[in-house]
Amino acid sequence: MRNLWLFISKYNAFFLLIIFFTISLILLITNNSFQRASVWNSSNQLVGRSYERINEINSYLTLRKTNDSLAAENAILRNQLATSFSSDSIKQIAVRDTTLKQQYTYTVARVINNSVHQKNNYLTINRGTKHGITKGMGVTSAKGIVGIVFNVNENFSTIRSLLHSETKVSANVNGSIGSLVWGEGNYDPRFAYLKDIQSHLNIKKGNRVFTSEFSMFPQGTTIGYVAETRTKEGDSSLDIKIKLDTDFATLGYVYVINNILSAQQLSLEAQNKIE
Repeated sequence: MRNLWLFISKYNAFFLLIIFFTISLILLITNNSFQRASVWNSSNQLVGRSYERINEINSYLTLRKTNDSLAAENAILRNQLATSFSSDSIKQIAVRDTTLKQQYTYTVARVINNSVHQKNNYLTINRGTKHGITKGMGVTSAKGIVGIVFNVNENFSTIRSLLHSETKVSANVNGSIGSLVWGEGNYDPRFAYLKDIQSHLNIKKGNRVFTSEFSMFPQGTTIGYVAETRTKEGDSSLDIKIKLDTDFATLGYVYVINNILSAQQLSLEAQNKIE
């Protein structure tokens, strides 16, 4: 306490200057409208900028929660897309029933592990059997196809990526159907290759590529576009390089597709093997 009084007495002139300066500043502001308005404007700007910075920090801290919410909303919207329904129409003479039945539903999942630079790449998502996920389901992103559910436990699933040597997807370009594969000696996560398209067909650079009706994905799901076409010598089919829409290196959320009618189809096809 004694040291404090010694400090104040030593610098009392400075403290008195601060006190008198503060009092004079207050009197100047309170008794002059121009100075008062200037101070208020400056303080409002300062407070506004402070609130803006605080809001930016809060927005950043809640970014993951916002992403979760948006991804869930996207899944709901995808469930309402026309491609999620199959036609159940019957046409006999003048009688037509145009009822649509939902065939696909989507479950949003967060990617918690991912590889893109291996020969055979996989993803891990935070959804499993308790969320209705089963082996063989297709997986897409907001931009295009991602892969196929490979292994599942209660809370997690691994996805065999499109960037896998054994992944094949039936694809359609300009009405022609071929097999989409990855690799071909060039393991670039940005590109895949479309096989079994005849060389006489008019396939041009920039043509869009979608899933066909023979894939496990809803028909018309986007894949990418034709980046390059060439004909191999002695081969009647084109070698088509596809630029993928999905950016596998930055995947954060995916959508697992449940084909509601797949069980009926598989059961029927299994009977053919028995016979």
